[in-house]
Amino acid sequence: MSGRGIFTTISIRDGKPFLWEKHWSRLTSTAKKIGIDLSNFSEAAVKAALACKLERDAIQNGRAKIAFNDERPSRLWPSLPSPEANTSFEIVTGPIRELPENFRVGISPFPVNSLAPTSGLKTTNYLEPTLCFEAAIAAGFDEAIRLNEQRRVTGACFANVFWLKDNTLFTPEISTGGLAGTTREFVVEKLDVREVTAEIDELERADAVFLTSAGIGIVRAASLAETVFRPLDHPILDLIEGWA
Repeated sequence: MSGRGIFTTISIRDGKPFLWEKHWSRLTSTAKKIGIDLSNFSEAAVKAALACKLERDAIQNGRAKIAFNDERPSRLWPSLPSPEANTSFEIVTGPIRELPENFRVGISPFPVNSLAPTSGLKTTNYLEPTLCFEAAIAAGFDEAIRLNEQRRVTGACFANVFWLKDNTLFTPEISTGGLAGTTREFVVEKLDVREVTAEIDELERADAVFLTSAGIGIVRAASLAETVFRPLDHPILDLIEGWA
């Protein structure tokens, strides 16, 4: 009832979860930070449950969402009946997300609160980014860059952001309020990336802008608001090919 839950969305490649270790590490870290009991869920058991779900749903290339929700009565609602277990567990699978050839990115008018207690955490209370994403779609975009209360770039509604300027690759520091995405972490490990605080005009002056997430992979933005980028190849676009 309070939205105390966590989740992760994992890319499934050739029937296997991509970057599993990073996803599990973030799940356990976030659970500890917001007080979700995962003592009954070992990594091996959850991974085995995921494998069974993928086989049952015949998913070879697609996505899987793993969620844990706290089921315990709270101080606000102590009268709720005691559950059979402290934490519930769910896996949902789906196909690869279809993306347009020209991926258009807008600028969200809704700021991220970098000082919020859930800042940087992937919880099941995902209504705010969902509404921001829906507003971007309604405005004719495929995603939108979000800024924090200091007008610094944090990322996109459902993705992290990178930009290229003079052959240097940049991404926002996590302290701005963005999510520490698993694909973002993978890119930072594999390429020379500068983590910075930046305002939106730096992205508008960039040579290229890229969005990353488990759901979309790594996508080059065709445009950002009124700025149109010329087609540009970069190693980031081929980074996840060949990895399992």
